[in-house]
Amino acid sequence: MPFKTRVFSAWTSVIFLLSIAVAPVTLAEDDEPRKIAPNIDLKEVNPLPEPEPDSTGEATEEDSQVDPVPIHALDIIVDPDAEPAPGASSDEPAPAETFTLLGKDILPGTSTRLSWSPGIQIAGLSQITPVLVVNGAQSGPTLCLTGAIHGDELNGIEIIRRTLYDLNPEKLAGRVIGVPIVNITGFQQGTRYLPDRRDLNRHFPGTPDGSLASRMAHSLFQKVISHCDMLVDIHTGSLKRTNLPQLRADMNSPEVAEFTRGFDGMAVVHSTGSAGMLRHAANEAGIRTVTMEAGESLRIQEHQIEAGVNSLNSLMEKQDMLSRMFVWGDPEPVYYDSTWVRAEHGGILSSDVELGDTVARGDILGHVTDPITNEEYPIQAHFDGRVIGMAVDQVVMAGFAAYHLGTEAEVPGAPDEPDDG
Repeated sequence: MPFKTRVFSAWTSVIFLLSIAVAPVTLAEDDEPRKIAPNIDLKEVNPLPEPEPDSTGEATEEDSQVDPVPIHALDIIVDPDAEPAPGASSDEPAPAETFTLLGKDILPGTSTRLSWSPGIQIAGLSQITPVLVVNGAQSGPTLCLTGAIHGDELNGIEIIRRTLYDLNPEKLAGRVIGVPIVNITGFQQGTRYLPDRRDLNRHFPGTPDGSLASRMAHSLFQKVISHCDMLVDIHTGSLKRTNLPQLRADMNSPEVAEFTRGFDGMAVVHSTGSAGMLRHAANEAGIRTVTMEAGESLRIQEHQIEAGVNSLNSLMEKQDMLSRMFVWGDPEPVYYDSTWVRAEHGGILSSDVELGDTVARGDILGHVTDPITNEEYPIQAHFDGRVIGMAVDQVVMAGFAAYHLGTEAEVPGAPDEPDDG
């Protein structure tokens, strides 16, 4: 080939490659432009997060173009015999990556507040649900924390707030996502339920075209929960009952059983859970999940909150997400069997035991007093065990579940317990 022809051919190739490099890049039809989430100190007072980007909106031509990056012609020539850059090694740990959630990119080593909206309310009166995210500077697993799925269960809100606010993203491996108040409307009204009187924790993973509760469950599961490797769903006792700090976990699952070993100071109660619960749906989706129970509804209880925060810190240390001088306490037992002791008569319940007490068969747990005849009826333990849950003093009817006793057994049984939360 003549010299002039070879030169012309070479320059034609260079010009073609340059035209590709500097041409505006258009996003694929299904891709949406994302914003980088602001890096904020969660402990500081900050404005409310922006509403979640509208997933139905279309990107404009201006938004869908990326600024061209100027390059030199020689930059496109790759030398196959070139040596690796000094210091480069394939054995180095994988660096942390940008994490995308709710239409925002969270850079490594940052923390932020995002917003989630299930899109079930009147547009002009819609409310956002804050979502706290700490994306560590080092790579690692994703831990999710959910609270107030029942709007009257308050301890979990404070457990999540304190846990997230105490994290330093520069010293975290992996990321932690916290949704302190899932059921915003129930929280504002001091009720367990959604506006349609349904229990949200009976509708997971939900459907996009079902009831209000089912749509809300579907939105949370798809937009947030599906990004988790591990999940702790935090509840309290319901219906004027209180719970010893404990985990509800399906101990028949080896992965879940191993997961529970990371929680310091938490008794474990075997419970498979039932269809519709977040714990059940997440485990079915391959996300290791437990329910944490702590205290009673409609109260902020410092002792229960401290126990919850402590156990979550121990979990992150166990999962190599944190490196702290954590002092582990004595191991708590696993209660494979548990039974509620019920009142045989109606009246005013007065307890003689407290949460965590160990009782023997025949011990008096409390009394029910008839307010008219003044007759007292003792409630006795039917077997040896530990008080892991109990009703607060109140007026009860015959058959009321008053004391939840846990017993250690060799194999998982079928515990007699109310649903999570």
